[in-house]
Amino acid sequence: IPYQAVMIPLMKIVLTIGLPNGIPTLILAHVVYGIPITTLIFRNYYESVPQELIEASRVDGAGMLRTYWSVVLPISIPSFVVVLIWQFTSAWNDFLFALFLTNTETGPVTLSLNNLAHGSIMADYGASMAGALIASAPTLIVYILLGKYFVGGLMSGSVKG
Repeated sequence: IPYQAVMIPLMKIVLTIGLPNGIPTLILAHVVYGIPITTLIFRNYYESVPQELIEASRVDGAGMLRTYWSVVLPISIPSFVVVLIWQFTSAWNDFLFALFLTNTETGPVTLSLNNLAHGSIMADYGASMAGALIASAPTLIVYILLGKYFVGGLMSGSVKG
């Protein structure tokens, strides 16, 4: 569902509950909005886990929780990394939710970058480009550190054969 389709209902819910405009409200919105894609990524990954591993764990006497903790969770690291990178990038680069769920004092870096670019009559392209580079650095760092897991985790479970 596009962000634009949920803006008005989300704002009505935020006002009804009485949440203040700020980062906690923005985090809550991203967590709720990210649950469907996170569920889909994990579902596809767990669908690709060989059933023989789970059966072997059951034969060894492990219960459901022990099987998940000892067998499934350790091989799920790529799916956790995919979700982490996906959600971090989505939340970090968000502009629309930040625009109406925060204010100028508590807004994220994307909102500040927009205010920097459109704050005066004459645009300062040097400051805007420096701000864009600084704003993109955390996403690049996360991807560089965890990128080796990303492609494998994203593709796992996508093709069965």
